[in-house]
Amino acid sequence: MAEKLKYNKTALKAQRDGLSKYQKFLPILQLKKMQLQIVIRQMEPVIEEKKRLLREAADSVQPWSRYLTDPVVDIHDFLVIEQLRTLTDNIAGVDVPEFQEVLFRDVPYSFFATPPWLDTAISALRTLISLREELRVLMEKEALIREELRTTTQRCNLFEKKLIPELKENIRKIRIFLGDEETAAVGRAKLAKAKILEAEA
Repeated sequence: MAEKLKYNKTALKAQRDGLSKYQKFLPILQLKKMQLQIVIRQMEPVIEEKKRLLREAADSVQPWSRYLTDPVVDIHDFLVIEQLRTLTDNIAGVDVPEFQEVLFRDVPYSFFATPPWLDTAISALRTLISLREELRVLMEKEALIREELRTTTQRCNLFEKKLIPELKENIRKIRIFLGDEETAAVGRAKLAKAKILEAEA
């Protein structure tokens, strides 16, 4: 429940201080909101390009994918991800992952005991997996930035549409009340003075 507004000079100062604080903080929030919107707009074509590259890589594997079921060699052994390397970047106060590379488990194999297509298949499928993981990290980054944008937008709206107008209205009410009290005090003083002068006369 909101605290009841007090009509005194201390409350007036507190309301003015609060208004000043919010008015200083609002431009910072608006700048952060703009930065996040720009980053999202910049990311959209990058994500679309990665999706296109992933589709092309998948399409290039399609013609010879029937070899992948060869019982002589289990291709999955060569595609085990050992490590997904990412860095952490900070965009407008949000920690987001930045894709570096995918490291696959190194499985030694004989060039003579395996089919001739294995080297090409391993290379193409590792590229495909790397693209998939890079896209996944990009999507995660975009989701984090969109969530921060949503939160920042809510805060901007709270400041612009609720807190600042409420404080301005409170200041107006307190000033009117204090002005009325001062006028009434002057009126009472004049009446008291008139009574004193009348009593002396």
